[in-house]
Amino acid sequence: MFEVWAPHATAVDVEIEETRYSMSAGSAGWWSVEVPGAGHGTDYRFRLDGGEALPDPRTRWQPEGIFGPSRVYEHDRFEWSDDLWRGRGLPGAVIYELHIGTFTPEGTFEAAIGKLEHLAELGVDFVEIMPVPPVPGERNWGYDGVDLWAVTENYGGPDGLKRFVDACHRQGLGVILDVVYNHLGPSGNFLAPFGPYFHSSASSFWGQAVNLDGPGSDEVRGYLIGNALQWLRDYHVDGLRLDAVHALHDKRAVHLLEELAVEVEALSAAVGRPLTLIAESDLNDPRLMTSREAGGYGLEAAWNDDVHHALHVAVSGERHGYYDDFAGALAKVLTRGYFHDGTYSTFRHRSHGRPASHVPGYRFVCCAQNHDQIGNRAEGDRLEPDALRLAAGLLLTSPFTPMLFMGEEWGARTPFLFFTDHVEPQLREGEADRRRREFVGFGYDDWADKAPDPGEEMTFLRSKLDWSELDHDAHRAHLDWYRALIALRRAHPDLSDPRLERVQVDHGETWLVVHRGMLRVAANLSPIPITVRLSPAQILLASDPRTTVDGEELSLPARSLAILKVT
Repeated sequence: MFEVWAPHATAVDVEIEETRYSMSAGSAGWWSVEVPGAGHGTDYRFRLDGGEALPDPRTRWQPEGIFGPSRVYEHDRFEWSDDLWRGRGLPGAVIYELHIGTFTPEGTFEAAIGKLEHLAELGVDFVEIMPVPPVPGERNWGYDGVDLWAVTENYGGPDGLKRFVDACHRQGLGVILDVVYNHLGPSGNFLAPFGPYFHSSASSFWGQAVNLDGPGSDEVRGYLIGNALQWLRDYHVDGLRLDAVHALHDKRAVHLLEELAVEVEALSAAVGRPLTLIAESDLNDPRLMTSREAGGYGLEAAWNDDVHHALHVAVSGERHGYYDDFAGALAKVLTRGYFHDGTYSTFRHRSHGRPASHVPGYRFVCCAQNHDQIGNRAEGDRLEPDALRLAAGLLLTSPFTPMLFMGEEWGARTPFLFFTDHVEPQLREGEADRRRREFVGFGYDDWADKAPDPGEEMTFLRSKLDWSELDHDAHRAHLDWYRALIALRRAHPDLSDPRLERVQVDHGETWLVVHRGMLRVAANLSPIPITVRLSPAQILLASDPRTTVDGEELSLPARSLAILKVT
């Protein structure tokens, strides 16, 4: 059965091998037709009122890319081996974010499967993969995706994603998929001819906003919610990261996010495993992850950029752009979640956020690095290894849900740059300037001089991880530090305790001591050795072997961190 929503069309045909089959109009703008012999593997397109042949808005398979025909894909044909998988909840977990195209030299799901043992040995619980729908050309971060129900052939198509998820579950790893519902890419986006998918006036820097609250928005919301349920149900994905929810324009009484949370909760009950929704938002609004019963949207968690900014400033010393507010902010974010909780933001030139100290820490997904915070730098450069060891020590002993970015566990020196492969000349030629304009005011005045052309293939190739770095002692030692931190977090419940009110921080200008139950996390952020006083304690783990404790005095070498247990 072929079905499509086209409420303004007067005639709709499905075209198979140049033969057109007239579709019958149903209720609410839906059209359908049964074509004998069509099934898994059949290529097709739709024609509205005799016009251009277009791919299916709900296409599950686009083997020839965004401008090619859709292909029928039957989910039930795939044979899963994860019958014993019962899912993984977010509390106490560690997430690992990766981009399939640059995680391995091959850039495919199949090649990524070969690295899952490394992730299991690292000790993480979830793999979070950047968006996978079809995109223009051969390379993209994924946020220019169209055909939202399909999986790009660049990575291995729908079966490739299923094999990856299946393999993750065999390794005991949950899978979180990054999805984009606030806009679609500028190339190959054929939704508009089918119906009112886009907002008549609202937009963001990335494109026209999706119609969530105007005429016809019931079906548009159904399109997005159905898409989310497909990933969780048919691909066995364990959670979704919802991109930039602050760019969702929705003035209806029941926000899309709340409606989505209700549907996912029902699906979780049906499949018998936890399903997690995580919002990316710059609003600093705890209502996102407050229960619906308490007047919130009912999501499980949200990204917390304030923690990243406070960590980054503390270990790197950078103060440009939005970092300017975050000098000395670590103590506050570790105990209250948000730094801007109603305070004045100099970057925004207004007050921002609301208090969130009542929210369990695990509901904040926090990082020292992620795809944005690296890739939105002109040179895609990562934190220096010594800074990263400090940041990781503070992050992985925090009350939050830590998230790592691919390669940071061994101190990867490869950059992660912004890259695209637009087909249309005007998009390809204007991308570099568009990126420069997007970050005006961020303190990157030399962007045009430093940032490589996003459309050059070498920009993409430079962003691939170099796994041979693990053959070097310095990178192996860095990996050992990460493994030890995660193992310690597992071994001591005090370190994963999400109650912010139980976190206490003593600090000076260049040092801090974080109290986590009977444990102490002491960090020297300065380039010279220091001595701090604390209750008698024994060292459990230290980033520098020269760290010593003598009674109530802890000697910390320059830019080092130690975790101790009070005796």
